[in-house]
Amino acid sequence: MQVQWQVAALFPRQSGSQFLTPVISEFTYSGTELDAVREAVNYYDWIIDSFSGAFGKRIAEAGAGIGTVSELLLKRASPTELLLIEPAANNIPALKKRFAGEPRVQIHQGYLEEIGDSFKADTVIAVNVLEHIERDRHFLRAAHTTMGRDGSLLLLVPAVPAIYGSLDRAFDHYRRYTKSDLKTLLLETGFEIERLHYLNSIGVLAWLVAGVVLKRKTLGRTQVRMYDRLVIPWLRRLESRVHPPLGQSLLAIARKSLTAIPRSAIKK
Repeated sequence: MQVQWQVAALFPRQSGSQFLTPVISEFTYSGTELDAVREAVNYYDWIIDSFSGAFGKRIAEAGAGIGTVSELLLKRASPTELLLIEPAANNIPALKKRFAGEPRVQIHQGYLEEIGDSFKADTVIAVNVLEHIERDRHFLRAAHTTMGRDGSLLLLVPAVPAIYGSLDRAFDHYRRYTKSDLKTLLLETGFEIERLHYLNSIGVLAWLVAGVVLKRKTLGRTQVRMYDRLVIPWLRRLESRVHPPLGQSLLAIARKSLTAIPRSAIKK
């Protein structure tokens, strides 16, 4: 999902439109993992439950894809409003079909920067999105703008740069994060961190083998299903007791700081 994030203020509002005009209206996503990860039912339950208690009533999901996380948000977070933001034109029909007749859902084809303060979110959530964005600081500053006072930011990002390999390249990942890098990034863009920890420790080895040793370029639905059914249930129980020192992903819950964003972050 190679996305060039641009400053939304450069693009005027359309008459009668709630949000800014999309920067790139015909962007399409060529990644192959979205259908496969739909099989990861236990995994996504784990993620949403890990964010439990941090959801507000007005949620903006950046990078909604085909709605896998969105559907769980409706069921488990019980928002009064859910704004789905998705830049890829080829994913929009799936979202519209999946949430047809759901009055709580709005769908915006475009980018978080285009929303500005027109949708004052209690919560901005981005699950496996930040790694697709070349200028990740711009995204986080946009999230800061979109949030209301005391808003929450919920992130899941891939971790451990050492296992960056063919799968990451195939999925258009710019990077994998270290814990210290993500902490610094959040603090520099105006957030106060409530929780930041690794998740899915066994996944480090699985990703290393698939993406570095075997150099695979896609995830198979059967592989994802087996890992989700055989590994995730007991791994979740284990990691709910003790957070691992390393994991395939990093999970973060941060709050909007009431202090100004440092000038050093704005320049980057």
